[in-house]
Amino acid sequence: MDKIAVLIPCYNEAQTITKVVRDAARALPDAVIYVYNNNSTDNTAALAAAAGAVVRNEYMQGKGNVIRRMFREIDAQCYIMVDGDDTYPMEAAPEMVEKVLHHNADMVVGDRLSSTYFTENKRPFHNLGNSMVRASINRLFHCRVRDIMTGYRAFSYEFVKTFPVLSHGFEIETEMTIHAVYNKMQIENVVVSYRDRPEGSASKLNTFADGFRVLKTIFNLYRGYRPLQFFNGVALLLAAISVIFLIPVLTGYLSTGLVARFPTLFVCGFVMLAAVQSFFAGLILSNMERNNRRQFELHRCELSRLYRQELEKH
Repeated sequence: MDKIAVLIPCYNEAQTITKVVRDAARALPDAVIYVYNNNSTDNTAALAAAAGAVVRNEYMQGKGNVIRRMFREIDAQCYIMVDGDDTYPMEAAPEMVEKVLHHNADMVVGDRLSSTYFTENKRPFHNLGNSMVRASINRLFHCRVRDIMTGYRAFSYEFVKTFPVLSHGFEIETEMTIHAVYNKMQIENVVVSYRDRPEGSASKLNTFADGFRVLKTIFNLYRGYRPLQFFNGVALLLAAISVIFLIPVLTGYLSTGLVARFPTLFVCGFVMLAAVQSFFAGLILSNMERNNRRQFELHRCELSRLYRQELEKH
C-alpha cells in the first residue's frame, strides 16, 4: 500500500504531462505518481515515463473508465487525482493530503470556482454550466459543495474502495460528489488557483454533449438516492393535473346534475390513480434505499477494520 498515490488520467496531453509529473514529484516527494494513458495518439505515455511516473493503460475510452481502473488497481492511504492538462497547481496538494491523513476527510475538493476559474476560463458556457450544476446539486441534496466539476481532488482509502463507478465520461465528478454527500462522508474544501490550458492544448470536454450527460446523471442519481422526494413530486404533479381538469366537470355536474364530458372524467381518474401509484412506489423504494444505506455502513465499518489491520502490518 502506497502512502500517497497521485492519479493522473491522460488522453493526448503530451504538451503538459512532463510538467505535471515533475510538479507532483516536487510537491509530494513521498508519493507514487501514476499516469493512466487512455488511448493517446501522441507520446504522452513515453513522456510521462521519462519524467518518472508509473505508466499504465486503460483501453476503454472515457474518464470514468480510467478512474474505475485506477481505483480498482491502486491501494493507498491517500489519493490525489489531478488532470494532466496543467490547469491545477500542485502546490495545494500537501494541504489536501493533510486533510485526508490527519483530519479524517473522505474527499477534499480542489475548489476553482472560489478563486480564478471565472476569469481564467475562456469558455463562457463552461462557466455557466459549472454554476448551474453546483446550484442544482446543492439544492437537491441539501449540501454546500463549492465546486462540483473540479478534476482536482483528494480521497481516503474508504472513499475509493466504496465508490461504485457507474459513469463512463466527464460526469464522473458529479457522481463522486453525490456519492460522498449521500453517504454522509466528510467533505473538505481547499481553494486552489486555476489557469487555463496553454496555447495549443485542446480540451476533451464537449460543452453541450457532456453537459447533457451531467444533467442526466444528476437526474438519475436524485431518483435513485432520493426516491421518496422524487416520486412524491411526481405524485403531486399528477394529482394537481387531475384536479385542475376535474374541476370544470365537477362544477358542471353540480349545476346541471349531468356529466357532460365523460372522457375527461375517465382520464382524470386514471391520472389520479397514477399519482397514488407513484406515491406508494416512492414509499417502497425509500425503504429499499434505507436498507441499502445500512448495508453500506456495515460494509464501510468492515473495510475500515481491514484498513487499520493493513496499516499495523506496515
